[in-house]
Amino acid sequence: MSGISQDEWTNARRAKGVREAALGAVRWLHLAAAPIFALMAGLTFALGGEAQPMTCLGGGDASPISGMGLMYLLMSVFHAAPWLKFVAYRR
Repeated sequence: MSGISQDEWTNARRAKGVREAALGAVRWLHLAAAPIFALMAGLTFALGGEAQPMTCLGGGDASPISGMGLMYLLMSVFHAAPWLKFVAYRR
């Protein structure tokens, strides 16, 4: 008799499928950050939504690009690396 039963074989294949599905989701999830932050920056600029003024900026409303909008814009730029890799490998 072999060392593995039919139920153990089925469970092992099911676990492998779940692992592969999770890894597939993770491979695509890292691409979500940059567009979401860019969308949040655009909405913040368009709707004029600002959090409480940052005390370190001091100038108040000296620039239309400040506060939360600037933070979202910078975060979308910093999270663009996965997109750059994605585009480079697709060519």
